[in-house]
Amino acid sequence: TWKGERIITSKQGPSIHVQGSKNDILNFCANNYLGLSSHPEVIEAGKKALDTHGAGLSSVRFICGTMDIHKELEEKIAKFHGKEDSILYASCFDANAGLFEVLLGAEDAVISDELNHASIIDGIRLCKAKRLRYQHRNMEDLEKQLIAAKDCGKKLIATDGVFSMDGFVAPLPDICKLADKYNAMVFIDECHGTGFFGPTGRGTDEHFGISDKIDIVNSTLGKALGGAAGGYTAGPKELTTLLRQRSRPYLFSNALPPPVVACASKALDLIISNTDLPQKVLNNTRRFRSRMVDAGFKLSGDPDHPICPVMLGDARLANTFADEMLERGIYVIGFSYPVVPKGKARIRVQLSAAHSESDVDRAVDAFIEIGRKLKVIS
Repeated sequence: TWKGERIITSKQGPSIHVQGSKNDILNFCANNYLGLSSHPEVIEAGKKALDTHGAGLSSVRFICGTMDIHKELEEKIAKFHGKEDSILYASCFDANAGLFEVLLGAEDAVISDELNHASIIDGIRLCKAKRLRYQHRNMEDLEKQLIAAKDCGKKLIATDGVFSMDGFVAPLPDICKLADKYNAMVFIDECHGTGFFGPTGRGTDEHFGISDKIDIVNSTLGKALGGAAGGYTAGPKELTTLLRQRSRPYLFSNALPPPVVACASKALDLIISNTDLPQKVLNNTRRFRSRMVDAGFKLSGDPDHPICPVMLGDARLANTFADEMLERGIYVIGFSYPVVPKGKARIRVQLSAAHSESDVDRAVDAFIEIGRKLKVIS
C-alpha cells in the first residue's frame, strides 16, 4: 500500500509519456479537466509574459510585487464569478489558510462539512471562532449546528462545492435556504468545479442556478485554469480589501510569477470563448459512467461530475489494479487510507474535455479486462 510517485517525461495532457513505459499512456487521473495545461495558446501566453514581465517578482504583493497582469487577472476572475473583486494567492490552500482568521473573531462561528478539504480544516484551525461540524451533506444536522450557533455574531457555513475524493456535489440550494433562515454567510471551495462544471463552467453554484446566493468563492488556477499554480478568493470588495491588509499567506508569500498569471488568464479567456468545453467534459463523463456501471463496477459520485471513483474497498487491490492499468497504457492511481477511509479504497478516474470517445472506451475496456482478471466483476 506504499504510495510511490511515477515520473512523467512529457507535457501534461490526455496522452503522456511515463518513465519506464515504451509507449504513450492515456492519463485519466489529472485535474486537467479541460485539457488546457498544455494548450498551445496557454503555453504561448506564458512565454510572452516571461519576455515582457520576467520570471518572478522577488517580492510580496504589497512591497513591489503587484503588476498590471495581476490586477487584470483579479478583475477577470471577479467578473467570471459575478463577484465584486478577487485576490490572488500562491495556491488555493493559501487562500483557505488566509480567509477564516481574518473574517471571523472569537464571537463568531464557522460551521463546516465534516469531509471538507484539508486546507479548509487547517484554515479554520487558525481562527478563533467557535467551530462546529455537521455530518457530510446532512442538512438536518447543519440546521442543528446553526441553532447551536444562534447567539454568535457572524455565522459562516463552509463547504466544498465538489468533494474531490468521492465526486459528490454539495447540496447548495438547501445550504443557502438554511443560511437565509439563520442569517449565515456561505463559503464554497470550488477547486473541482471552476472552469468546467455548470453550463458555462462557472462552477457548482451555476450548476444549481444560485450564483447570487454564494457570498465567498475560493478556487484554484492549478486545475482547469491552466494547471500551473495559484488560487484566489472572490467575493465582496470589503472582504478582499481586508484580506490584502491582514491575510498572512498573501502578505508573506511571493507574488504569483508572471508566466503563471498569463497562462491562467489565457485559460480563462479560452473557457469564456469556448462554452462547449463543459459539455465535452459532461459527454465523456456520462459515456464512462454508463459503460462502467453496465459492466458491473460500483461508481461513487455525482452522475454529471467528471470525478468518477471506481470503488474497490481493499487498498492492495486498488494499487494492484492501477499497476495493471498502467501496463495496458492507462494511467490511474489507487487511493487508500489515510487519503480515504479504511475499507473504501478506490481508483479515482477523472475525465477531461481533451479525451476522445475512443480514449474513454479504451480505458473502460481495460477496466473490464482487469476487473474480470482480479474478480472485481464477473
